Amino acid sequence: MRTVYLDNNATTMVAPEAVEAMRPLWCDLYGNASSMHSFGGQVASYITGAREQVAALVGADPAEIVFTSGGSESDNLAIKGTLDAFDGAKRHVVTTRVEHPAVLGLVRHLSQRGYRVTELPVDPDGSLDLGLLDRSITPDTAIVSVMWANNETGVVFPIPQIADIVKSRGVVFHTDAVQAAGKMPIDLAKVPVDLLSISGHKLHAPKGIGVLYVRKGTRLMPQVIGGHHESNRRAGTENVPGIVGLGMAAELARAQLPNEHRITALRDRLEAGILASCPGVRINGANRLPNTLNVSFEFVEGEAILLMLDDLGIAASSGSACASGSLQPSHVLRAMGVPFTFAHGSIRFSLSRYTTGEEIDFVLRHLPGIIERLREISPFAKDGEFERALAADHV
Repeated sequence: MRTVYLDNNATTMVAPEAVEAMRPLWCDLYGNASSMHSFGGQVASYITGAREQVAALVGADPAEIVFTSGGSESDNLAIKGTLDAFDGAKRHVVTTRVEHPAVLGLVRHLSQRGYRVTELPVDPDGSLDLGLLDRSITPDTAIVSVMWANNETGVVFPIPQIADIVKSRGVVFHTDAVQAAGKMPIDLAKVPVDLLSISGHKLHAPKGIGVLYVRKGTRLMPQVIGGHHESNRRAGTENVPGIVGLGMAAELARAQLPNEHRITALRDRLEAGILASCPGVRINGANRLPNTLNVSFEFVEGEAILLMLDDLGIAASSGSACASGSLQPSHVLRAMGVPFTFAHGSIRFSLSRYTTGEEIDFVLRHLPGIIERLREISPFAKDGEFERALAADHV
């Protein structure tokens, strides 16, 4: 059975070019880059090259790139490392209610340990009130953390403006750019971000490798203590194959950025097709990433939709893979005020540069029938709620 993979915000296929770049580091060049001998020392040049490739993707200096195990570690290092650098002098964190669990889970953990956390609300379209953000910063604020793009809805936050506000108040600014990196231009030479997180497996690199960008002069305490790796910012023998794979993926993503309009066109084609063929639908979020479509079907369970799609070989998601297993609607959609009857029927389709028009058409041929069959057995639809809702929408 064919697989139509539309869950690229959860993880991506490793680019074939990245696999080939990593291959020698698994088989032949397996030395430790920190070794004194030349067999290990030669590996260090591969790390240097990858650091330069990642830096070029986001407009950074290679010395500002710290390799980690992924986005969650990068977020933890940014926030906890900043708080530790203040050594208790500042104990307030500002973030949003729609952050990835790697940030929200951490700040809620910190709130139980004496830190004060402000979680900013979002508007129904997923946007942030920048005035409220500014008013939330206090003399005790150590760090503000706002994602560049939301992993569930694809909503893009105005990070350049947010960074200007935060820096005008003299506060450290972190952004989780896990979903944004490689999908939209980022130039840290022009945007005053202090700390920025990247995860390799979201841009066609392998799992288990990530980056924390640390602007020169930013105080940060390491969270993994040990050797002198990564300029004393993150101990542990380097995952050289992963680093090299991420470097190649970053180079490919940078070259692909001018062609993101092709992915946008496919996303819009999917969106228009769903709106035209399925009644009782809403699109969640405005100003989105080119690849992301979060759509809600009223009076239908998202899990049931996913199972029926899976029977056809179509892979999608009901939200963040890191929050799966919960029967509660997405915290992102709840924060946006999406009605309960819609929120439970939300599906995220996320495309990549490998997505084809044929795959989009395959989904559009089958999805309307799935929604129709599920509504036929929905107790809410049977009670006439669906017809009344449609009628109200057309008043």
